[in-house]
Order: sequence, then C-alpha cells, then structure tokens
Amino acid sequence: MLKKRSQIMKSGKRENYGLLYQTSRCHPFVKWAGGKSQLIPQIVRLIPSKLGRYFEPFLGGGAVFCYIASYDRNAFLSDTNMDLINAYKVIRNHVEDLITTLKYYQIEYNKSPTKYYYQLRDRTNSLNNIESAARFITLNKTCYNGLYRVNKHGLFNVPIGRYKNPLICDMDNLRKMSVLLRQPGSYLGVSDYKKILLEKATKGDFIYLDPPFHPISSTANFTSYTDNGFTFEDQKELAVIFKELTRRECKILLSNSDTNEIRKLYSNFSHLTEVASVNRSINSVGSKRIGHKELLIKNYEL
Repeated sequence: MLKKRSQIMKSGKRENYGLLYQTSRCHPFVKWAGGKSQLIPQIVRLIPSKLGRYFEPFLGGGAVFCYIASYDRNAFLSDTNMDLINAYKVIRNHVEDLITTLKYYQIEYNKSPTKYYYQLRDRTNSLNNIESAARFITLNKTCYNGLYRVNKHGLFNVPIGRYKNPLICDMDNLRKMSVLLRQPGSYLGVSDYKKILLEKATKGDFIYLDPPFHPISSTANFTSYTDNGFTFEDQKELAVIFKELTRRECKILLSNSDTNEIRKLYSNFSHLTEVASVNRSINSVGSKRIGHKELLIKNYEL
C-alpha cells in the first residue's frame, strides 16, 4: 500500500549531513536515452578553454553539466520534460525529504517488486512535487532497461525491468547533485530550447545541444520522452538556430546521429565535426547496443 509523504516523513531520521555537502562530483541520477556519460572523455576534449555561461537546453540526465559544473559556471539548464525538471528542482531544494521518500520506496519495492512497481506506475494523481520526483526516479531505476517513455497521453508506459537489487536511493550522489544545482546565478526550468537560447544566449556563452536524435532507420525513431515528438522539421529548425547562435559568437557543441541528413544540415561545419563510437544501453536487443556512431559538431576552433 502506498503511503502519503506526511506518513513517510514522520518515520524518517534527520541527521547532520554537513560534511557530505562539501564535495560536488556527481553523475546523472537517471538513465536517459542518448545519455552522454560514456562520451564524457571525448566531449571534455572539445570544451573551449575559455567559457562564459553554460547552456544545456536538452538536459536529460545532465552528464555534461556534471562535468561543466566543476568549473563553477552559471548554468542555464532546461528541458521540455516537466517530470524531469521537477525531479531536478526537488533535488536542488528538498534533497533530504526526497531521500527519505526514496528510502521508503526502496523498502516497499524490495518487499514485492512487481506489485509495487505497477502500483507506483499507475499512481498519477494526488502527488506533491517531492512524491512525484521520488516516483519518477524509482520508476526510472526499476523499469525495463532503465527507460523513460510516455504514450501519446503523456503517461509513463514502460514495463518493469529485470533487476535483482536496483539502487533506488543513491543518497551520496543526490546530495552532490543538490550542491551543483544550487550554484548562485543559475537557472533551472521547463522551457523550449528556442525560447531560452534566443532570449538569453550571448557572445562567449558555451552551449551544449543534445536533441532527440535523427533516426538512422525507419524503425529507430524514438523521441517519446514527452508527448511531443521531434521531427526532421524540428531538426532543420535547430540547424537554423545553430547558425543564428554562431552569428552571435556563441560557442556551440552539438551531438546527433551520424546520418546523411544531419551531415547536410551542418555541412558548413564539416571541418569542425568529429565522429564518436558509442553503445546504446537501452536497446532491447543486446547485439544492437554496440557499434553506433554519433556526430560531435562544433562551431569553433580549439
């Protein structure tokens, strides 16, 4: 049976975690399609030596942000996924309450994984922001392949995964992420990438763009992390904005699939484009998780 947060909080122990807040190294708290953790060494090599403010408008798991934040830069972080941004905000503002709730979810899940998973998946009403964030993280940690996907009605629809002992509450990492998100002068919100970039980005800012990838085949189109897709028309619009931000003298690094269509859109930057080899951990067929190629397109010389 699912309990309300008020019941959970009464049983939670509050301790002095001051020492745990003194370090800022962390990793993504969710698994995300196209996540960049495995590409960090290659991306780090392409980051400009001189940085202004940092923009990441397709935030997802935020692997690049976790690295950039070590430079103590003002960060503008956004995504159109409201559940994702709510989780980030709760981590920033209420991390200890979130940890208490996640601990409870961990205990209940371990009692009866399948039963509790589907109870939690089907529970969409009467949740406050902390409960919604805990639900979001728990489902991501326990669903099939760690995948987050919604249907056309915006409802999470992934079945339970095959895990023996999934770590639902990674306390240390959540606290470290909270520290990074509380840097003064930073922004975190739900926003279309066009709005925040065209309104805020100026000369010298560093922008990392990791949009939903252009499909490499007719069956590979998977963009359902919100109930709005990302079509090739959207890809073309993104390329136009890439050029506008280049005109403004922003420094941009963009990731996308290695397809002829994407190469044509950014043909003016072909001399600044690299190919990276990656694995796709969310593919349901193990043999299809390896051997993928991504383009890393930048508009600046190192």
